[in-house]
Amino acid sequence: MVTNLFKDQVTVITGAGQGIGFEIARQLAINGASVLLNDIDENLAKQAAAKISNQGICYPVVGDASDVNFIRGLVDEAVNRFGKLNIAIANAGITLYGDFFEYKPEALQQVMNLNLSGSFFLVQAAATQMKKQPAGGSILLMSSVTGHQAHRNLSAYGMTKAALEMLAKTLVIELSPFNISINAIAPGATKTERTISDPGYDKIWSQITPIGKPATVADIANAALFMISPASRHITGQSLIIDGGWTSVSPSPYD
Repeated sequence: MVTNLFKDQVTVITGAGQGIGFEIARQLAINGASVLLNDIDENLAKQAAAKISNQGICYPVVGDASDVNFIRGLVDEAVNRFGKLNIAIANAGITLYGDFFEYKPEALQQVMNLNLSGSFFLVQAAATQMKKQPAGGSILLMSSVTGHQAHRNLSAYGMTKAALEMLAKTLVIELSPFNISINAIAPGATKTERTISDPGYDKIWSQITPIGKPATVADIANAALFMISPASRHITGQSLIIDGGWTSVSPSPYD
C-alpha cells in the first residue's frame, strides 16, 4: 500500500543493494521518504537506487559500512543533502559459517567489524545528529533468529546478533531523553537473492517453519516499516522476531 506515512522523512540504510535492505529502502521511498541507499558493491548500489528512483527519492552511496569514517560521512551526506536525518537502519551484515573449533581470528574480526562495529557507530553518528532535532528520530538494528536460538556453524554470527539486541535495549537510557527510539528486528528464514540460489532452501524451511513457508523480503520490510513509523513511537529497546513461528519450536534445518 502506498501512503505518505514517511513524507519528508530522511533515511540512511546500509547494505541495501539487494535482499531485505533493498525492499526496506524501496518501501520507504514509495511511501514518501528520501533514502540514501548504501552498499559496498558499486554496481548493486547504483542499480538498486536507479530502480527505486522510478518510484521515489533514492540516492546511492557506495562504501564499506564497517568503516567508521565512511559511516560518519554517510550521516553527514544525508544532512548536507536534506538538512536532517530522521531514520537510520543498520542493515549491513555478513554471515561467515564455520566450525567453532576451526574458526579463524580473521573471520571473527570481519564479522565483528561489520555486524557490530559498523552498526554501533552508525547508531552513534545518527543519534548525534538526531539529538539536535526537536523531533528526534528512529533507529533500527538488524538482528536475526540466530541471536535467540542456536544454529550450527553460526556461533560468531549469532553472538553479534544477540549483542545488537542488547545494544538496542541499553541505549534506551541514553537516547530516550532526545526523543530517539531504537529497536531491532530479527528475521528468520527469508527468500532473498542469496537463499533462493540454494535449491533446497524453500523446501527445507517450508517444512520446519510452523506457518509453512519462509518469509519474503516484503514480510520483513513490513515489520521494519512499522518499527520506524509513528505508529510505534512508544516502542523502544525492543526486538521483534519475524520467523513464521520457527523460534517457538526451533527444529534444525540440518536434521
